[in-house]
Amino acid sequence: MLDRLLLTGAAGALGRALRPRLAAMARTLRLSDIAALDAPAAHEEVMCCDLGDRDAMERLVAGCDAAVHLGGISVEGPFPPILNANIVGMHHLYEAARIHGMRRIVFASSNHVVGFYRQSEVIDATAPPRPDGNYGVSKAFGELISRFYFDRYGIETVCIRIGSAQPHPLDRRMLASWLSYDDLTELIRCSLFTPNVGHTIVHGASANRDRWWNDRHAAHLGWTPKDNTEPWRAQLEAAPAVAADDPLLIYQGGRFTAQGPFPE
Repeated sequence: MLDRLLLTGAAGALGRALRPRLAAMARTLRLSDIAALDAPAAHEEVMCCDLGDRDAMERLVAGCDAAVHLGGISVEGPFPPILNANIVGMHHLYEAARIHGMRRIVFASSNHVVGFYRQSEVIDATAPPRPDGNYGVSKAFGELISRFYFDRYGIETVCIRIGSAQPHPLDRRMLASWLSYDDLTELIRCSLFTPNVGHTIVHGASANRDRWWNDRHAAHLGWTPKDNTEPWRAQLEAAPAVAADDPLLIYQGGRFTAQGPFPE
């Protein structure tokens, strides 16, 4: 158990789902978001923080042993807000970690770092990034800066390229990309407590029948997903047909590959 664990993005849908699940991993869970958060429980602290505010980020990180970084914009959209939250904010997080001696970060990266690979391909962490939009570019930057801070300063990071973390799969694409909350919780636990992770990239998908990602380079985490999408397959495959040229069925990033450009 950690003494104090930071969870950024705690007001988002995924943050709300993980908040009770991370309680067993630290004596104190420090919760942060730019949006309002529910009142803290006895084992929790709440600190509102804009990721783009460097001084606020230094105060947020102070006293924390590790961070689960979900914070930032999680959808495709115009570049300026993504720049502030996902790129500038990522730099602020790692600088604060360096200053305060935090040694481990679990970074919520995304499958959209490699979204322009086709669903017919199977890739691993050595495949060159092929981001599918501004959001994917920001997550690719996050993976690069975390690599830099490991090589220069020894801050270890596990970059989880989250597929589709939802209570259940919502469409045909998610038959391959879905990640259950239970499997994600276990992956975070492995990422926080496995010794000597260095800089690891792991693709976050449950044990689904169809797989686009090979995680042989993350085997040292010891993570074995338990859930899969078979209970929903018949229902999703019986849904109205999607056009053969729809990006939903062509690219690993689905329809993110066809969004934009956006007015700024």
